[in-house]
Amino acid sequence: MRAPSHREVPTAPRTRRPHTGLGRVVVGLGIALAGAALAGRAMRPRPETGVHQKSIRRTRDGAAILGASVLFDSALEHLRGGFENRAMYVAPTMAAVSVAASLAEPGSGGRERGARLAHIVSLATGVIGTGFHLYNITKRPGGISWNNLFYAAPIGAPGALAVAGALGMSTEVLAAQPRNGRRNGRALAGLTGAFLLGETAEVALLHFRGAFHNPAMYLPVTVPTAAGIALISLALHPDGRDDRVARALLGTVGALGLLGTAFHIYGVGRNMGGWSNWRQNALVGPPTPAPISFTGLGLAGLAAVDLLQGTEDRR
Repeated sequence: MRAPSHREVPTAPRTRRPHTGLGRVVVGLGIALAGAALAGRAMRPRPETGVHQKSIRRTRDGAAILGASVLFDSALEHLRGGFENRAMYVAPTMAAVSVAASLAEPGSGGRERGARLAHIVSLATGVIGTGFHLYNITKRPGGISWNNLFYAAPIGAPGALAVAGALGMSTEVLAAQPRNGRRNGRALAGLTGAFLLGETAEVALLHFRGAFHNPAMYLPVTVPTAAGIALISLALHPDGRDDRVARALLGTVGALGLLGTAFHIYGVGRNMGGWSNWRQNALVGPPTPAPISFTGLGLAGLAAVDLLQGTEDRR
């Protein structure tokens, strides 16, 4: 019996190697860029403390927090996917750029145009990313189904980058139109209220996947919904409306962002090996960077209420 030739020896099919090494480099550069932006913001002198300036700062900080949430969340989720598609580099990179643009103080000339362009591109990237995630869901067997909504690419995740871009653009408008604070406050309240409802829908879907096994999982579904409705109500009828309920709800939403991060850190630690096995558990456990986005939206909502009332924060 003759030995089979090399051409007859079966070989394993070739598979494309995930670009995890390059992905880590891109994510590392993005984190470094965000850190540089934070350091630059800290070294700048504190601006004046009028209502209008405070609202601009709150909105800008809210946009930066949302961008940071997207930066770390998309980095973890896309690293879990091995950065199989080169387009997966775009989200963390643009999120880092969004953070830097949001933390920059209002400037003039090229710096102002650069920040505005960064916000526009962040908004467009978030919208396009939502389309990519929707395609990822529909191409799977069963199309739009509970199973695919639960375990395919999270359909609402890229929207946070779009929201960060929208809030960043809002700061540009607020800075350019200091005399239109009340009108801009109504627009910001309506937008932030809608963003809160959209964010809550995504959280409700994922917590429903987890069967609301912890009663605390109802908090980020109910409180932000109430805050979003309160903001939209203020935007539609700003005269004669007491803002204390909206302020209390928005403050609670901001606190939930921090509390939710702590819960998710605890959830990661509950997996086998705990945080000593963080390389695996950080990818399979609850997304630790996601809840802080509520803090960003809470800040933007408080900025809108300040503009509507035209008074200093009364808390």
